[in-house]
Amino acid sequence: MITNPEDLKKLFNGVKEISNSMTRTDAEKDYQKDVIDRMADELSVEKKYVRKLAAIYHKQNFSTVQADNDELETLYEAMTKA
Repeated sequence: MITNPEDLKKLFNGVKEISNSMTRTDAEKDYQKDVIDRMADELSVEKKYVRKLAAIYHKQNFSTVQADNDELETLYEAMTKA
C-alpha cells in the first residue's frame, strides 16, 4: 500500500492524466460518430460500411480483409453444401 504523500500525489496526477486522455478519447469517438452519421445521410451509404471503410483505411489492411472475406465465403459455401 502506498503511504508516502509524494507517491500518492504522483498516483493521483497519473490518474488525472488517464482521465483526461479518456475524455479526449470520448470526444474523438463522438466526432467519428458524427462523421459516420453525416456520410450515411449525405451519401446514402450504410453506417456499418462507412465504419468498416474507415477502419480498413486506418489500418491499411485491405488485402488482409479481402483474403479473410474470401476464406469466409469459401467456408460458408462448403458448410451450407454439406
